[in-house]
Amino acid sequence: MGKTAIKIADLDVKDLIKDLNRAYCDEWLAYYSWWYMAKVVGGMGYEDMSEFLGKIAKEEEEHAGELADRIIELGGMPLSNPMELEKNANAPYPAPPKGASDYNAIIKTVMDGEAGAIDVYNKLAAKTFGKDHATYQLTCHILSEEIKHEEMFQNLLE
Repeated sequence: MGKTAIKIADLDVKDLIKDLNRAYCDEWLAYYSWWYMAKVVGGMGYEDMSEFLGKIAKEEEEHAGELADRIIELGGMPLSNPMELEKNANAPYPAPPKGASDYNAIIKTVMDGEAGAIDVYNKLAAKTFGKDHATYQLTCHILSEEIKHEEMFQNLLE
């Protein structure tokens, strides 16, 4: 982050980097869980569930990349050790259910994870609003996608 950008950022940039790194860890944990479930899901209509999970996993991976870019722009470094992801995340790993064809449990796992992400990005948006415009725009972008993810899976229950 350049000197002028740091000067106009009306917040503690080091603290913001920590928050972004926690969100970065969340994204990798969600990515892996959704990707894994997309690969192992079975049962009637599994192709649709696999497609939904795979699509969302890809977007979680993109979020991790966007967060990594912003962390670097702010002068930080994204977490490099995958063994440290859960310890540094906002929430524990969203473990896939034991039954690969238990769609209700899969949907609950995803919806719980997405609800947590919505909360994280809503707080980051509030924290950066009017203080760090670039991070604010990024968090609003990711927030809108997390809301869509939750809605996709909620619609499966209706």
